[in-house]
Amino acid sequence: MNETTAAIVTGRANPELARKIADDLNMHLLEVEIAQFKDGEIQAYYNETIRGKYVFIIQPTFAPAENWMELLILIDAAKRASAYKIIAVIPYFGYARQDRKDKPRTSIGAKLMANLLIAAGVDRVITMDLHADQIQGFFEIPVDHMYSSNVFYPYIQSLKLDNLCMVSPDTGGTKRASTYAKALDCDLAIGFKQREKQNEVANLQIIGDVKDKHCIIVDDIIDTGGTLIKAANKLKEHGAKSVMAMCTHGLLSADGLQNIENSIIDKLILTDTIPFRVKSEKVEIVTVAHLLAEVIKSVIERTSISSHFLFN
Repeated sequence: MNETTAAIVTGRANPELARKIADDLNMHLLEVEIAQFKDGEIQAYYNETIRGKYVFIIQPTFAPAENWMELLILIDAAKRASAYKIIAVIPYFGYARQDRKDKPRTSIGAKLMANLLIAAGVDRVITMDLHADQIQGFFEIPVDHMYSSNVFYPYIQSLKLDNLCMVSPDTGGTKRASTYAKALDCDLAIGFKQREKQNEVANLQIIGDVKDKHCIIVDDIIDTGGTLIKAANKLKEHGAKSVMAMCTHGLLSADGLQNIENSIIDKLILTDTIPFRVKSEKVEIVTVAHLLAEVIKSVIERTSISSHFLFN
């Protein structure tokens, strides 16, 4: 990759992933100073020239909200430093669960974040497994929406499991699980859940035959783990032989990791869109660095990215 035309920048949210992407592209990470005042206010400064360059800013926007603010400030600094194009690489797009007005007098947080990115001066967004596909329509700029199936599908194949069943933990994820099931030529089961409030599942039922099958639950986000654990318990009650879970974004808020450790889930597979910095025998990480690096390369070289859509 030609560093005279492009620069890779990272915020503080996930520098490990940014380094992997830069290494894959045979580039160095641009030196950036991110200062923080005593009251928490953030200031960013580019130590190298980026005039006339494609600038790729890698920053997932999981909590706290400072990750969003840091990204916006890095975009603003790049714009004022005369970058040619500013591309926000947001492996995890925070506030994506607020994609619609599902009750009166509530916000649509995902649309607000899109507005803020555009106002800051971003020219393009690269992201992964948005909670709702329609969020792409919140932008008036190009959005490259990639899928973790590019790394999860080969992983599942490598397991060489007989009598496999793909499981969606809720009806909203049916399309995702169904696509895996078709590609792997295996069975499908669906969880039907009822919530009383956020992060709390009141009831969950399994639709489909899972007896004596190796079940893999697929989802985009794991937060506290409540839904996955309830689904796993139900699968075991219905005679599942084993239960694994694959989630793109491992938020693991509050006691999420402890909940998984204490559950009957045999293994949890996550990507590194969000850094996982603790040791756990139940958790395995697969990287999305090569996928994102290939998309970045395609943007710079103005080539098609359609080959990276294994399926969605």
